[in-house]
Amino acid sequence: MAKSSAARGWDFISRRSKTGFARSSGSLIPAVQITVCAVGAYAFAEYVLGHKGPLFAATSSMIALGFSRDPRLRKVLEVGFGCTLGIVVGDFLLHWLGSGIWQAGVVLLFSILLARFLDSGSIFTTQLGLQSLLVVLLPVPAGGPFTRSLDAVVGGCCALLVAFLTPRDPRREPRRDLRKLLNEVSDVLRECAGALVYSDATTAWHALIRARNSQPLLDSMRSSLKSSGEIARLSPAYRRYKDEIADLATTLDYIDLALRNSRVFARRLTSAINNAALSDEAVEGISNVLNETADAVDELCVGMSDPQESLRSKHLRTAREALSEVATKLHPTKLGVRALEGETVVMLYRPLVMDLMRAAGMSHDDGKAMLPDL
Repeated sequence: MAKSSAARGWDFISRRSKTGFARSSGSLIPAVQITVCAVGAYAFAEYVLGHKGPLFAATSSMIALGFSRDPRLRKVLEVGFGCTLGIVVGDFLLHWLGSGIWQAGVVLLFSILLARFLDSGSIFTTQLGLQSLLVVLLPVPAGGPFTRSLDAVVGGCCALLVAFLTPRDPRREPRRDLRKLLNEVSDVLRECAGALVYSDATTAWHALIRARNSQPLLDSMRSSLKSSGEIARLSPAYRRYKDEIADLATTLDYIDLALRNSRVFARRLTSAINNAALSDEAVEGISNVLNETADAVDELCVGMSDPQESLRSKHLRTAREALSEVATKLHPTKLGVRALEGETVVMLYRPLVMDLMRAAGMSHDDGKAMLPDL
């Protein structure tokens, strides 16, 4: 029986409330940081520098710190610089041109073009243009036009100080992304195995689409690793994690290659299923190998995301052993493959397993030695 409009509305409100509460709970620490930073910058400019109503100290610090997955030092520096430069440009042009509507248009146009000249980022352009426009439109403070420029410098410095002193653990975001990415690899392999068992080319094609759709997650993780590297280099508290983050970046490169090879493999597998190119023996052999590889990827996922080094090493060793066992089976005759198209499927799977062995920490020579000669 269909739900009434009131029941559907209540379900919608309930879901949105749960999502909003979870989002608010997860944003508590950044919200406190932004609040302390903005109020602190305002108080410093007012009570220490003696500026009256230093609005731009609070706004520039809040904009520079902002909300993001991980407030990067470079991002804070860039946005803070954009805010400060926008205010300086606005103050300078205001002193030269005076205030008014046409002056505001000239200031905004000049600021946007200057921002595009300095940087390609849209956020940098928006902040520089907005701050310079506000400078022209708002009344000149009692301390003179360039008082606001100094307020902006104070706000940017406060934001940079907060980002430097209170960074997040630089390993957390990359580990979470890596766990999601390896789960996608495992799911792709299991879908390919299921497609073989049930002779369902559509499922194999879905596996191909899943592998393609993982690209945004890969890009997101590269961004997280870049941010984490910055934090590890600049923050004394997390400098000891530089090598671990570098290892995560190397692992990501091999997982990227494995996902690319999984797309090629899934596409070829779709063709082999459509053409009935695999015997029952080959179907059983390849599907078993696919499931064994997926199990090894699950073990690799646990190993890469475990915070304890001893447990991480144990799981990675187990993953390498499991992947090595899979690699020794990757010969067409061992898997019951006779037809040429079936041999192509096996040949395309070998580099995928090789990439996964490298991701698990195995050297190229050791991984190559596991693959049977053709």
